[in-house]
Amino acid sequence: MDLIPEGADPLALLRQQPAELHRDLARLTEAQALMRYAPGKWTPKEMLLHIIDTERIFTYRALRFARGDAQSLPGFDENDFAANCEANDRPLSSLLTEYHAVRAATLALFGSLNAAQLDRAGLANGAPTSVRALVFITAGHERHHLAILRERYWPVLPPAEANSAQHLAAALR
Repeated sequence: MDLIPEGADPLALLRQQPAELHRDLARLTEAQALMRYAPGKWTPKEMLLHIIDTERIFTYRALRFARGDAQSLPGFDENDFAANCEANDRPLSSLLTEYHAVRAATLALFGSLNAAQLDRAGLANGAPTSVRALVFITAGHERHHLAILRERYWPVLPPAEANSAQHLAAALR
């Protein structure tokens, strides 16, 4: 939640983020979407599917808690998910389409919750978490990965692309 400015509306951020993410990723070629900024790091495609998978998990947790489910929900290993996601075998356009569908579902769920539902909480990965916190966490998670994309991936693109990406990143700030 540290990545969300104080006083910001997390639902407004969740509505704005798809255009920003799409602008950043849709400009990549398929080859660029397979690059890694360092050995062992995710490709942009893997990062995008990680954002998708994690958003699904966060919204599942929010749904369970909002509906009063008191069962403790397990965590997940993001690296195991990434190792088994096969994102690099899919076209980037397919991943972006899936991302937009998941975000639309996220906005529909979060937008439907009333104050009492947002205040409900449960245990996720052993930690108490409110539905309201999950709304903030979902928005902050994507902001975190967009920052990594801009700070670590853009500099390793070929020079002409790097200049374009730096200009784009500056324009989006």
